[in-house]
Amino acid sequence: MNQDIIKSQWKQLKGEVKQKWARLTDDDLTLIEGKRDVLEGKIQERYGLARDKAEAEVRDFEQRLRKH
Repeated sequence: MNQDIIKSQWKQLKGEVKQKWARLTDDDLTLIEGKRDVLEGKIQERYGLARDKAEAEVRDFEQRLRKH
């Protein structure tokens, strides 16, 4: 998914992101503002994942979104 698309659709995607990664706070979601790298960092922080695992989770999430 293109970074511009994530940013432009961030308000709609926030609910799905919150559902997928429930440990992210509303403040986290506000800070992320559709920035993929910030999302990956917050997932790492909240879930204690390695960077490559967080990247893979976001990539899988994006692929699922493309299918819908």
